[in-house]
Parts: sequence; structure tokens; C-alpha cells
Amino acid sequence: MTTKIKILIIIVGILVTALVITPVAYVQVNKIVYANRVTNYLIEEKKYSREEIASVKGVWGIKLPPFYAVVIFKDEPDVEYVYFAHNEVLQFSHRLTQEGRGNGITESELKHYVPLE
Repeated sequence: MTTKIKILIIIVGILVTALVITPVAYVQVNKIVYANRVTNYLIEEKKYSREEIASVKGVWGIKLPPFYAVVIFKDEPDVEYVYFAHNEVLQFSHRLTQEGRGNGITESELKHYVPLE
């Protein structure tokens, strides 16, 4: 095998690898960015402490918008709050886990729910 063919194989291999890695990296980076935006919003604007927040997870969804964050607070582990962080951060909705539904949690009992205006 000549040197030119070896170089061509290496270049094609690098291009294929880049084509596979680029979308995966794009999704992972955006999930981290959205989670950080929501975390900063909750801490800086809504004045929550880090100890009050159990988790903030960036999510890549199938529907539009493709990226959002799911927040769980320590005092409400059975409720997932969905935040969008595109132009501005806003709480979009909430979801009760199976345990929350089983415990009979209602919307009026939610501590961190912000109704859409």
C-alpha cells in the first residue's frame, strides 16, 4: 500500500469520526449549558440556595424546543419542574412522579410552581 493511500485512509477515518462525534458533542454541550442557565437563574434571580435544589438536568427532547431543563427541589422530590432557557429562563410546566400521584399531591400544594401568565 502506498503512502498516498495510507494518508487518504487516515483522512477519511478522521472525517468519519468527526461526523459522528460532532452531533453527540453538540447535544451534550447544550444539555450542560441549559442546566447551568437554569441553575444560575434559580440561585441568582429566584434566590434559592444550592442546598434547596436536589438536581438540575439538561434534557434533549424530541419535540420542540429541543433543549430544556428538569429541576427537582429537595423539599418536593416527587415533582419535576420543567424550565426553558432559550432567550430567557422560565418555568414552563411541572410533572408529578408516580410516587407524587400516589401521595395525592395536588397543584395547589406545590411550593415552587409558578403559573404561566
